[in-house]
Amino acid sequence: MSTLADHGGELIPRPEQTPDALRAALAVVAPARLEEMQATKDEAFAKAVEWESLSPVRSWVLLWSRDIEIARRPELAARFERAQSTLEDEDPDIAREALRELTAVLDEAMKAVRG
Repeated sequence: MSTLADHGGELIPRPEQTPDALRAALAVVAPARLEEMQATKDEAFAKAVEWESLSPVRSWVLLWSRDIEIARRPELAARFERAQSTLEDEDPDIAREALRELTAVLDEAMKAVRG
């Protein structure tokens, strides 16, 4: 496996937006989520057939591209985890800030994968 320095602080390079490339990337950065990925892929493909539309598949690709983007960038992943851990804080100001930060992380990751 490569070091962080090899990819500018990233665990792996950004994968192509194909099911196989995303699965291979997830196997490196978050292998515990592989079963979840497969289940959501099955759902997306079933909806695509039912709806006669590729939009569920495209949504699946974007969602997993975003999640892998977060996982492959340790700094972004740490921000995500911190925000999630305080999202339900009793102090409404802390919870609001956590929601703001979580939204910022998700937006940053989505912007990165959309190019």
